[in-house]
Amino acid sequence: MTLNWNAIRDETTRYLQDLIRIDTTNPPGNETRAAEYLASVFRREGIEPIVLESAPGRGNIVARLKGDGRAAPLLLMAHLDVVPVEADKWQHPPFDGKIVDGYLWGRGALDTKQLAAMELMVMLLLKREGKTLARDVIFMGNADEEAGGKLGAGWMVEHHRDLINAEYAINEGGGFGVEFMGHTFFTCQTGEKGTARFTMRTRGKPGHASQPHADNAILKLADAIQKIGAAKFPLHVTPTVRVFFEGIAAKLGQPYATLLPALLDSKRYDAVMSRLPLNEGMRAMLYAMLHNTVTPTMLNAGTKINVIPSVAEAKCDARLLPGFTADDLLRELRAFLDRDVEIEFQDNTPGREADHRTPLFETIARVMARYVPDAPVLPYLVVGATDARHVTKLGTRVYGFCPLRAPMEELDSVHGHNERIALENLEFGTRVLYDVVSEFCARP
Repeated sequence: MTLNWNAIRDETTRYLQDLIRIDTTNPPGNETRAAEYLASVFRREGIEPIVLESAPGRGNIVARLKGDGRAAPLLLMAHLDVVPVEADKWQHPPFDGKIVDGYLWGRGALDTKQLAAMELMVMLLLKREGKTLARDVIFMGNADEEAGGKLGAGWMVEHHRDLINAEYAINEGGGFGVEFMGHTFFTCQTGEKGTARFTMRTRGKPGHASQPHADNAILKLADAIQKIGAAKFPLHVTPTVRVFFEGIAAKLGQPYATLLPALLDSKRYDAVMSRLPLNEGMRAMLYAMLHNTVTPTMLNAGTKINVIPSVAEAKCDARLLPGFTADDLLRELRAFLDRDVEIEFQDNTPGREADHRTPLFETIARVMARYVPDAPVLPYLVVGATDARHVTKLGTRVYGFCPLRAPMEELDSVHGHNERIALENLEFGTRVLYDVVSEFCARP
């Protein structure tokens, strides 16, 4: 059967437009509307879905194509909620789904309603073709990812794991092209950092603001924040990051074949980084891939302008490399923070890594080589977090792979203003995903 990719691109575009027009800003979410929309499409094509609410309006959807059981299932994941917008800062309304100059604009166009539309289309094509599958292919669209996933993938893992048990999963977090010193590399997320958010608290002597003194909780907090900003956290190399750097070095050749691996040496990191012709965004990403990080994000102190408060607090967002815990981070913090600075952790979600030496990764690399022959696929550590944190509890190997050829300036619109996706990118991603899923699931 020859596929008409122009028609498929137009159909996928319509699905994405419809999803963008359903406002699922989280909070409050209201993902049930999007889940029911997807369910209506599945039913129309003879695939019977299940919509499950973790709370009123917080819908999750599961749909399954049956294989012959020779191999364990593959799970296709996407989240249906989106982050809030400042609509007055957008060139085009964020929930209109307009197409302008070859781009589809709207919140969720890159995070991750586009992935939901691509995976939906892959499921429909497999169904229409009547392909013989060795594996079940499961689609899961989730609520609440943007707020941690407790009402979405986390709830599904806890209450309906039988519906989503799979050997492998394809999720967000990778698949995009990275330009590095004139060469393109495609990423496949095999790992992601964990979280260890905490409150940093200082105490001091209260009093009248007309009589300043050094024992001021705010001054102590400001000093602690400054120390975090200036700190050099220890460098750590995970297996994913080592392979990522070695893959780039092998492609670039000398002198970078020598320089890039040297970034993995804590004694040489600063000197080598200063020699590399990288922009600030790339430098920040590479630093975060090699270090635990802490970012103060919220401040709270005082109740009245003329009163020196006795307590000052800062909320801090910490991201931990796989294998590290809140206790590990606390030891790193105590290297430069005084003992009278209190640290109270609110959560500790571990990071995770999956081995890239698997049949699914090999299939992804083989398919991508057909589309972009000179751009190798490398395992990649995402410095944020996704719903993989929940699904890996089932023993599922989760790979982040939403194939896109978008330049970084477009990807930077994720969580920002003017989020958009090129229609040719939507077609590219759907084609690649279709080939990956159909080839991987066709054999045991």
